[in-house]
Amino acid sequence: MTGTVPFPDRDTVAEKLAALSETDKSYLSLLMENPVQDDNLLAGLYRHLDLAAAARLLNSLKLETLGKWIGEAAPDRLQIRLMEAARSSQHPAYAAFRTGLARSGGLEKAYPTSKI
Repeated sequence: MTGTVPFPDRDTVAEKLAALSETDKSYLSLLMENPVQDDNLLAGLYRHLDLAAAARLLNSLKLETLGKWIGEAAPDRLQIRLMEAARSSQHPAYAAFRTGLARSGGLEKAYPTSKI
């Protein structure tokens, strides 16, 4: 064997993000609790966004909902990386995800603005 396969792999995470059922949300929440899994989670997120960008039909409402949910559920340490992922492309799929992420207010809660 040439190398180890990360668990969970990016395709599994992408499938969970695409479905976003209650059990998938629980699974993803558990992933977000473990800092060791951050890279796997983000790789799956990029995979999901790339698949959505390549799809014939764009479900922007579903991507906004995903952005809002993940922004609310993700711990503070992930907020900047999530926003970086959302801003990594100008495609409407990424824009829809970015809109939901911004509406969640997760970045503002993690890094509040200065009073000065």
